[in-house]
Order: sequence, then C-alpha cells, then structure tokens
Amino acid sequence: MSNYVNATDATFEAEVLQSDLPVLVDFWADWCGPCKMIGPHVEAAAETFAGKLKVVKLDVQNNQAIATQLQIRSIPALMIFKNGEVVDQQVGAIPKAALEAFINKNI
Repeated sequence: MSNYVNATDATFEAEVLQSDLPVLVDFWADWCGPCKMIGPHVEAAAETFAGKLKVVKLDVQNNQAIATQLQIRSIPALMIFKNGEVVDQQVGAIPKAALEAFINKNI
C-alpha cells in the first residue's frame, strides 16, 4: 500500500485543504516526462515524511478544475499547503535531495 493519495477535483478539498498535516501536492500528467522522473521521489517522500506530511498526487489531465483554479501552467508542479493555504511551490523536476530540502523548509 502506498503512503500517498491520488486526489481528484471532487476530493481535493477534503484531502488537501482540510488536512491536519501539511500537504505536498504533486500536479502531474501521464504524458509528462519530467513528471515521470520526479514521481518516484515524491512517492518516496510519502514514506520518508510519514506522520509529518501528507503527500497527494493530482493528475491535471483528468482534474482540470483544481489545476485551473491554482493556475498550474507548467508541470510537474509541487505545492505545499498548510491549513488550506499554499505556503510554497516548486515547478519542474528536481533531484530527490532538493525535494527533501523543499519539504523540510516548509514543514
């Protein structure tokens, strides 16, 4: 079983905005090469930061309402939410160490 959650437009509010933990959201799409590169790092972060951070993946191809609302123009895009608010974001594929530093800075 994975430690991350696949969210949809319908579940985004409950999974992300109402979460008691900080949430890392990975906005991605199946056809995106850089998304495939960073995906395993995001999924590993779900295990590394279990109990301190919730990790959510949102496929922008199939969930365009949230992507549009949050003005996601490039993917992969990573956003960290606390108490329903975006506290930081990162666009583009980054190495695992940079991802972990991004998370540590924001939790």
